[in-house]
Amino acid sequence: MELFEVVMAGLIQKNGKFLIIQRSPDKKRFPSKWTIPGGKLETTDYTSLPKDTEDYWYNVLEKTLAREIQEEVNLEVKNIRYITSLATVHDDGNPSLVISCLADYSHGDIQLQPEECVDFKWVSAKEAERYDLIDGILDEIYMADAVLKGGRADNWKRKS
Repeated sequence: MELFEVVMAGLIQKNGKFLIIQRSPDKKRFPSKWTIPGGKLETTDYTSLPKDTEDYWYNVLEKTLAREIQEEVNLEVKNIRYITSLATVHDDGNPSLVISCLADYSHGDIQLQPEECVDFKWVSAKEAERYDLIDGILDEIYMADAVLKGGRADNWKRKS
């Protein structure tokens, strides 16, 4: 059985615009590319909390996403909901499962962690097209935008 990392990615929306961040040029994967906040699921995201049942923790992915957003950009979010998932095998041979969620901005002022990201913008889906985004991020922004406009993310197809 091959192990893979689980990554939570947050499409944070505020007044119909989405937060994108520019990765540090020192990052091993996707240096200087634009993306959305997120990060890896860590065992302590749930084992440090009391169990919700005798054996299990609930809402682990949502708590991971909230922690990663807080760590990366110092924002708090609410109303986290699923948009899509994707899988990849990186150039270094490590597989990842990425779960992307739409979240509403709750409060906080953006403070970037320079080792993680060096710039940020609030953009519409159309404005996001002008940035050098990691492959798939623009697709996810359009999916989230469709949901905000009353549509569904699963009806989305990449434009060729």
